[in-house]
Amino acid sequence: MKRTGWVIFSAAAIVTIAMGVRQAFGLFLPDMSTDLSIGRSSFGLSLALQNLLFGLAQPFVGALADRHGAGRVVAGGTLLYAAGLIAASFAGSAIGLHLSFGLMVGMALSATTFVVVLGAVGRVVTPERRSMAFGIVTAGGSLGQFLVVPAGQLLIGELGWRMALVALAGLIAVMLALAVGVSGKPQATGAQAGGDGQTLRQALGEAAGHRGFWLLNAGFFVCGFHVAFIATHFPAYLTDKGLGLAIGANALALVGLFNIFGSYLFGVWGGKWSKKGLLAALYAARGVVMIAFLAAPLTPVSALLFAAAMGFLWLGTVPLTSGLVGQIFGMRYLSTLYGIVFLGHQLGSFCGAWIAGLMFDWTGSYDSIWVASVALGFIAALVHLPISERPVARLREVAT
Repeated sequence: MKRTGWVIFSAAAIVTIAMGVRQAFGLFLPDMSTDLSIGRSSFGLSLALQNLLFGLAQPFVGALADRHGAGRVVAGGTLLYAAGLIAASFAGSAIGLHLSFGLMVGMALSATTFVVVLGAVGRVVTPERRSMAFGIVTAGGSLGQFLVVPAGQLLIGELGWRMALVALAGLIAVMLALAVGVSGKPQATGAQAGGDGQTLRQALGEAAGHRGFWLLNAGFFVCGFHVAFIATHFPAYLTDKGLGLAIGANALALVGLFNIFGSYLFGVWGGKWSKKGLLAALYAARGVVMIAFLAAPLTPVSALLFAAAMGFLWLGTVPLTSGLVGQIFGMRYLSTLYGIVFLGHQLGSFCGAWIAGLMFDWTGSYDSIWVASVALGFIAALVHLPISERPVARLREVAT
């Protein structure tokens, strides 16, 4: 029990720091775009590249974690993350930002967030408590957003954006100590882990032939689109409308605060009810919340209410989607298979961050992206309904 608690705590703390710093990047858009003389599409492209690399590296990083353990992977990712932030502080052009914020930080995030640490957690908790444990770890990312985003705004105001990035790199370095908590080489443990002699190649083939696996990819694409668009552009959207960057920072902090509750509760509910049903309801609710926000007069209160509502729905997808992957395919190759699904999420994030900036530069407005976000929410709700939640035949045979 002590080992289980320590793994969950370490995993949650790692995600708290890694995701908290990442969610603060949108605050740097106004100052960095001005000082570096780049458009919002260039800044958005940097974060889009970050999201893309975050996803593209994920299946390979997940496979490394499945083979060698999460601790080593997290430690390596931590060093690269800190180096990327320091490199960004020295950026003098869009190219420098693409290489640091985009390439280096994107690769680092793949090694320090959900896919890697959830694999470690999933192997030390019982199946009936797995969804709740995933929810606790996911809530860590939201706690980081709640704590780090306001701190990021304060650092930018007091130190300037360059030194603020250096300070955040120091915070990232703390994860080196936390990596010890998720260390240890994974071991196959029979039916619970899906460790019935299945090879990685066989696991990939099994998932590729399962319709639900690809539907989860499609749904997670939409999640990434929503999250990246709002995290990257919402503070600037509110500033454009005359509400100021402080309201944008407070809005992102509220997203983090309410997602603490949302991630935990969706994790708990996922252990009791249909995960695919909860996912469908969550995506549909996002569409409804966006419609209500756009239909109401824009005020500081409406902006913060929207942030709170979206926060509750923000990353509740993570414990449900990862839990569904483990439930259907077993735990042995969870980091690898969920890493592939997470790639779908990051492809959506690439589109949400970059296309939103591109459309703004072309039209001077985010209106078309809001409309697309609403439509995608309802589409995502529909694609989850045909998913079969039953374990694959291989696991059912092992269980009997």
